[in-house]
Amino acid sequence: MHLQWFSQHSFIFNLIVAYIPLVATVTTTILSMVLARATLRYAESSDKSLALAREEFERQWSPELHIKLEKVSSRQAKIVVTNLAKISVLLQMVQLRRLAMGVPSLRTILNEPLVGGTTWTHELEKNLFSCTGDDYQGQIAASMTFYASGRLFRTDWFRFQIQVSHGEILRLEPVNIAARRVRMLDGTGEETEELAKDVVRANAANA
Repeated sequence: MHLQWFSQHSFIFNLIVAYIPLVATVTTTILSMVLARATLRYAESSDKSLALAREEFERQWSPELHIKLEKVSSRQAKIVVTNLAKISVLLQMVQLRRLAMGVPSLRTILNEPLVGGTTWTHELEKNLFSCTGDDYQGQIAASMTFYASGRLFRTDWFRFQIQVSHGEILRLEPVNIAARRVRMLDGTGEETEELAKDVVRANAANA
């Protein structure tokens, strides 16, 4: 009787034993897929975190200047340059121009350090009237060239609406902030100047 019971159940037992590796393989595959998906999600999350950290680092340590022209009196104005980044810069040259002009009408050479988060001001004196003349109503633009981390950069043109009559400033208001961030300038002085001219012409054409 025992032999008969064993013969009846031996086939089922062998079948179960034969299916154990298959079940183990299927289970391992499912677990591998779950772990792979979890790994991909973790990798995507890590990539997003790194991108946010990189963006925050670049925003804080990439050079970025803000330029503002302010009216001091009817015959005097000043330029205010604020370093929005943490990195320190060395101001090299400020440029003023009318938007209709192909090249800047005023270039002032500087050698002024500007620590991150601080502001630098400079009286324009008669330099503003060298750009506008005694009678002018329209837009002027200002740009700053500077060194940061051993590389030469230049801001985009910050625009201002100005009205000058008989040598007196009646109105001086900002129009907008620069459309683009600072750009690095490479090459010799002539190549740098030519790049500035090309940007001026492009902005004048789009004005």
